[in-house]
Amino acid sequence: MSRSGRPDTGEVHYDLPSPYVPHTCGLLHLPRFIAKAKRFVKGELGKSYQRNYKKGFDRFLCLHLGIDPDDVEEIVRNSKNDDEIEERLAEILPEDLRVAKWNRELAQKGMSEMGRQALDDAKRKMGIEEREDLISFADMIEFDEERIP
Repeated sequence: MSRSGRPDTGEVHYDLPSPYVPHTCGLLHLPRFIAKAKRFVKGELGKSYQRNYKKGFDRFLCLHLGIDPDDVEEIVRNSKNDDEIEERLAEILPEDLRVAKWNRELAQKGMSEMGRQALDDAKRKMGIEEREDLISFADMIEFDEERIP
């Protein structure tokens, strides 16, 4: 069971940023991807997170930006501190980040017909199929990490 007594989905990193937290450049999920990369390169990323590491939102974000998720990981691995990560990341990011487009896409993942089916499957597996307030995959992350009760 999780710390709130809900069904356990595996090791939960409660300290990871919410996918709804923007990076200083405005992009949602980027701080979370960077935080996961930091854990991964230290060998501290839980198994339940490794399944979607550099896939899922991480991959969609990188596709949106036209960068390789392996490059982000390499920047994290070879940087001495957060300032260096930010400097090196700025070198590979495109000039036009299309922030509003990405942020809208992230917030709406799971709202298409196919997405709703996948979301319903995920809810069923977690035993929370009655939760109508969880309408996106970002909401599911929020629920799993107990930022949504």
